[in-house]
Amino acid sequence: MNVRQRILVLLFAAACATGLSACAKQESTTRTLTERERDSTLGKSFIPGGSAVTRALEESDSAAARTRRLNEAASGQ
Repeated sequence: MNVRQRILVLLFAAACATGLSACAKQESTTRTLTERERDSTLGKSFIPGGSAVTRALEESDSAAARTRRLNEAASGQ
């Protein structure tokens, strides 16, 4: 095998390896935030209205806890 053939074989092998690696399954490591996590992040930021988001989340939590207590009382638990 002369030098030119060796170079062609190496280039072909490199092209095949590149092509095969491009076809590999790519796994997504990006984690998306829930709506609650996004709202909490906005509430902690210094943007205008951020504190209102925090208060709204607290009120929502309070209402959910109150509803849970009422449901437990009504079901006799």
